[in-house]
Amino acid sequence: MSDSHSHTLRQNDNVPLIQTIFQWLMVVLLIYLLITAVGMIGNGFKAATKGDATDLFAFATNPFMGLVVGILATSLIQSSSTVTAIIVGLVAGGLSVEAAIPMIMGANIGTTITNTIVALGHINKRKAFRRAFAAATVHDFFNLIAVSLFMIVELIVPGGILGPIGAALAEFFVGGADVSIKDANFIKPLTKPLIGLVAGFAALIYAPLANILLIFFGVAIIFLSITFVGKLLKSLLVGTAKRVLHYAIGRGPVSGIVSGAVVTVLVQSSSTTTSLMIPLAGSGAFRLKQIYPFTLGANIGTCVTSLLAATAVTGSTALAALTIAMVHLTFNTLSVLLLYGLPFTRFLPMQGATWFARLATEHKVLAILYILIVYFGIPGLLVMTYQLFT
Repeated sequence: MSDSHSHTLRQNDNVPLIQTIFQWLMVVLLIYLLITAVGMIGNGFKAATKGDATDLFAFATNPFMGLVVGILATSLIQSSSTVTAIIVGLVAGGLSVEAAIPMIMGANIGTTITNTIVALGHINKRKAFRRAFAAATVHDFFNLIAVSLFMIVELIVPGGILGPIGAALAEFFVGGADVSIKDANFIKPLTKPLIGLVAGFAALIYAPLANILLIFFGVAIIFLSITFVGKLLKSLLVGTAKRVLHYAIGRGPVSGIVSGAVVTVLVQSSSTTTSLMIPLAGSGAFRLKQIYPFTLGANIGTCVTSLLAATAVTGSTALAALTIAMVHLTFNTLSVLLLYGLPFTRFLPMQGATWFARLATEHKVLAILYILIVYFGIPGLLVMTYQLFT
């Protein structure tokens, strides 16, 4: 082999390495944009509402409307990561933690739409569809039961339980209510120039609505950042994620939960994680009992986005922003511990999913109606009814 040919091979060998390095740099850039976008939303809401975003979202201070907003927004966007990051931005802009908690719960319900849609891909194969639809809706049933349980507790217990736990955890990590994240936060100096640049651009477009435009730009950047970082991480880590999935499923519930969380952190999307399992379920490679814990781990792993978003917030609302991120983590963790940890509730989601999958297999139109009604029809109807009678 000639020296020139060997040199060419070495150059070609370096191409994948250079490409991988470039992709990781893009991931870092997109995470930076995500954090900056949360700051944009917070700054925009503070300025637009003079520090009190609750007035702008007055209809959502009703806990049921907050829940509906979370469901509808996540169903439309098909990304709970995007919605929870936006909610952190709203809290940073002055929305109360109490008003944001039902939105977080609603996002948990809305995120299950993606894998339910994926299950429809098996609709022409009877047995595969029954298995796939059960694997998809077990996530739905678990989140519906968890939200129902915790909503009742939040309404009955004065002050709720999620808010105080989230606040205690936030204060523990920050160092107390008197210490702002700003005091030890290196993020603000990094994000401030870009936020200022976008704010200036918004003012150039139309100064009277500059703050609203800043919020809009923040939401758009969050959506794009999470979309592209998810694609990049899938490209970089999907092989690793699949190996973890195949290794962990069937090795016990704890292994399934932990691996579900790990894979979701790797690909930055619980929808991707849970959707990966649907073809495996449809093919019969894994049973519903094996896939169920993995789904629960995905619920916990998706909390990383709201925690990451909270690091962007500084000043007086920093503690509140971290609190709502901790509420998200607390809600999903406690749901798994209580519903899966207790023997008499552990199999309720599986029983519900199995029953409904059999019904949907016999009457396939029910599967489509279920998606349209649960994720769009009921939430939309409730919003319109509330607007008409208030």
